[in-house]
Amino acid sequence: MPSEHDSLPFAPPADYHQALAAGWLPIREVARRTGVNPVTLRAWERRYGLIVPMRTAKGHRLYSNEQISRVQQVLTWLERGVAVSKVRGLLDDQRDPAPSGASPWNTLLYQALSAIAQVDERQLDELFNGALSIYPAQTLCEHLMLPLEAELRQRWQGQFGSTLERLFYHAWLRSKLGSRLYHHNRQQQGAPLLLINHSELPQETGHWLCAWLASSAGCPVRVLDGPLPTGELALAEQRLQPRALVLFSSQALNLPQLPRQLNGCQGPILLAGSAVNIHYVELIELRESSLPDLHLAESPLDVREQLDQLGLLQGGRR
Repeated sequence: MPSEHDSLPFAPPADYHQALAAGWLPIREVARRTGVNPVTLRAWERRYGLIVPMRTAKGHRLYSNEQISRVQQVLTWLERGVAVSKVRGLLDDQRDPAPSGASPWNTLLYQALSAIAQVDERQLDELFNGALSIYPAQTLCEHLMLPLEAELRQRWQGQFGSTLERLFYHAWLRSKLGSRLYHHNRQQQGAPLLLINHSELPQETGHWLCAWLASSAGCPVRVLDGPLPTGELALAEQRLQPRALVLFSSQALNLPQLPRQLNGCQGPILLAGSAVNIHYVELIELRESSLPDLHLAESPLDVREQLDQLGLLQGGRR
């Protein structure tokens, strides 16, 4: 098989399996390598002509290593705030974009805030679905979902109507991401990742974003939307046999209780959320003294990166 830097023939063999043996890549492998799911890759092809694969006689999409590099270039431009509709021209011309005060992320953020203020589920649905069809989950989380949560936290400080907006947003996010996790789980094999809301906040959302990112990377997940009492955490591990445990909290923790709560848990444990910043020094000391398998990750993006580094995504087991 050709190496990563070898060029492939202009057109693949007509037979699908011969093309794979010659070094061409199917769409599922491109998704695995780049983190861009097949739905988004097909949207980039149909709507924007960004990545146009070769096709076998039976219509199978096949990609070269050069096209893998082009996918990475597309992601680079999106990370810089360039609208997806303008990326093809930049790639073809190999030039920097003209300065612009308007960012597609700012527009999406304003529209999302407006939909939440109006408690408009349909508008929020359409905005999210449209963005997810052209942006990978990791990019969308970094540039829309996390900034949106930051804006909402600031906006909800003592504002009339904040409880209504908070309940609406949490219910929408849990329903939207929960349905995606359900369908993704049915397509995945292996031990799940167990994510638990470890705070006392009934509308915690960070663990749902963690679950979405892990699921989008090909990992089966199970989500528990509230803290477990001491003893039942080990019971959950015993029954679910997860590849790793992620505890998310944006609140301060009862640190003296943590070692006892985690007693009996096997394998990697990730503690995530603002609790990591609140207790960082004490958590480092706990890890050195009694919790060697504890890993710290402040944000959902950090959780995904740590899981990837630990080899726990896309079928990885503890």
